[in-house]
Amino acid sequence: MAPTGKVREVLVATVSVRLPTVLRPAAGGQSSVEADGSTVGDVVKHLITEFPALETNLVDDEGAVRKFVNVYLNDEDIRFLDKLNTVVAEGDEVAILPAVAGG
Repeated sequence: MAPTGKVREVLVATVSVRLPTVLRPAAGGQSSVEADGSTVGDVVKHLITEFPALETNLVDDEGAVRKFVNVYLNDEDIRFLDKLNTVVAEGDEVAILPAVAGG
């Protein structure tokens, strides 16, 4: 079959990222920042590029979101979507929250 010449268009969006209090010092004290990407993973990579101190708190050595970090896209847990491959759109909100445990 001959190639059709179609290329999948990847749209880069600017999204708002809410940071928990514990991560704000690594982002210059900001509670919310903007980041660009076409997926949640791209947004996380952009955050780490802009604020390198966030890396050890957000991702493990393989680049996966740490187990004790919850990431939401518009109030939906990305673990129940497409994880880091979840597509983002202009104006979306990503929230990063530390996991809470207790008894």
